Amino acid sequence: MTVYVAWVSELPEPHLPGPWTEVRVAAPGLLLIDSSDTLSRVFHELKWALSEDAKLFVAPVAATPKLRGVEAGTLSWLRERTPRP
Repeated sequence: MTVYVAWVSELPEPHLPGPWTEVRVAAPGLLLIDSSDTLSRVFHELKWALSEDAKLFVAPVAATPKLRGVEAGTLSWLRERTPRP
């Protein structure tokens, strides 16, 4: 599994089906995606779920990042899925 971080200018619908096991809203516009699929597939599935003019950025998370001001439980969620730096 890979964790991807996505920034979106609009949130997709809750429980969005796609090539992921979970999409977690870490903060407004900031998503964490747990998937065994490729970056390209995750990006395109998310892109197709948004309006045509929505902004989107997706990247893999290589290690547990430092966080501040995100939803409760986000750091624990990331620690379960990413290596410590």
